[in-house]
Amino acid sequence: MSKQNRTPGRVVALNRRARHDYFIDENLEAGIILAGTEVKSLREGRASLQESYASVDHGELWLVNAHIPEYQQAGRFFQHEPKRPRKLLVHRRQLDRLMGAVRREGVTLVPLSIYFNSRGMAKVDLGLARGKRQYDKREAEKERSWQREKARLLREKG
Repeated sequence: MSKQNRTPGRVVALNRRARHDYFIDENLEAGIILAGTEVKSLREGRASLQESYASVDHGELWLVNAHIPEYQQAGRFFQHEPKRPRKLLVHRRQLDRLMGAVRREGVTLVPLSIYFNSRGMAKVDLGLARGKRQYDKREAEKERSWQREKARLLREKG
């Protein structure tokens, strides 16, 4: 494995669509329970968070619909299921607060990224998210476009 793959804080999967579809109110770091072949596949940088979400089931937090493909070098008997639900690890107080927010305010728990921390542990960055309406998305696009145009004008004139 190259030295670049072992750098701390290396992002493996990013859910870029989440920031487009949701207002992210706050972030939360959670540990994730993985099988050995899942970790190997993540270290290769192969994962997708498209259409994934986190849900509370029987007092536990689960990452649902995240796709971690099979590790090719493992034998067929040691493979994992690519889209299986994976348990997330958070403190009880954090879990209670998240469950209350989801029930009361109607927010969603959206995974924003999967990364390896400085100790080499896989972590999931969860966002407490409220859905955007179509006009909110258009307004955000206008704002981004204006910021790009403003930066371009300042570079030319500056």
